[in-house]
Amino acid sequence: MSYTANTPHQANISTGTNVAINAEHLSLRLGGKTLLDDFSLQIKSGQLTALLGPNGAGKSTLLKVLCGEMEAEGEVNLFGYPRHDWPTSQLARHLGVLPQHSSLSFAFTGQEVVELGTLPLALPNAQAKKIAHEKMAMVGVTELASRLYPTLSGGEKQRIHFARVLTQLSQADERCILMLDEPTSALDLAHQHNALIVARQMAKAGAAVIIVIHDLNLAAQYADRLVIINHGKIQADGTPEQALTAKNIESVYGWPVCITQHPVDNYPIVLAATT
Repeated sequence: MSYTANTPHQANISTGTNVAINAEHLSLRLGGKTLLDDFSLQIKSGQLTALLGPNGAGKSTLLKVLCGEMEAEGEVNLFGYPRHDWPTSQLARHLGVLPQHSSLSFAFTGQEVVELGTLPLALPNAQAKKIAHEKMAMVGVTELASRLYPTLSGGEKQRIHFARVLTQLSQADERCILMLDEPTSALDLAHQHNALIVARQMAKAGAAVIIVIHDLNLAAQYADRLVIINHGKIQADGTPEQALTAKNIESVYGWPVCITQHPVDNYPIVLAATT
């Protein structure tokens, strides 16, 4: 592929807009089921966006389409350029994805798995190790550095891969997209909050952060924006206060709830009602 001034490889991406991802009219059907139904969404830099919705709503599918793992009808632009115009080597520096499950059976140590995130960066070995060490400390997995990856628990593996993705994005500059698909699913209470604190720190530093998450209260506590999806369509989109209404939640999830406020931080708390 030849590079011109109009490609993401050489162009100045700072165009005066903070839209990192612009997805328009995405449609996808598989096995007779509509996964995305004329779906359009913009994701902004400097913001943590949580994708919510029941099982099978289209959340993980949307993430896979945005990052290019799945193809769909419609358009996806990253920082103003079609995703397919990005050279793979450049995209790997600016887009990091933590999937629900990561398959790895080799007997690498935790440190070696995290250092896999430096492969797109072409760094000297000492610098690569330094960055990996910093990201491991950020996620709280330094003590797993010498452990063999196959011996780790599900939650420990998830945290190791989170550190790997952060390592991958260490040179992303202002063009940074972090996608996390259920990053707290295998984590205990403390590690759930630590993972979301790191995600929020990334957003505050200028990254466009998107997380798929099922816990409505964690989403309300940490996300700037909540997008509730059902049947491949957006059912609600706004701040936690705007999106998490009893009407919205019961309509999407089919269960009555009560909404209250956190006594200190004032974000909405969702309590399931008895039937």
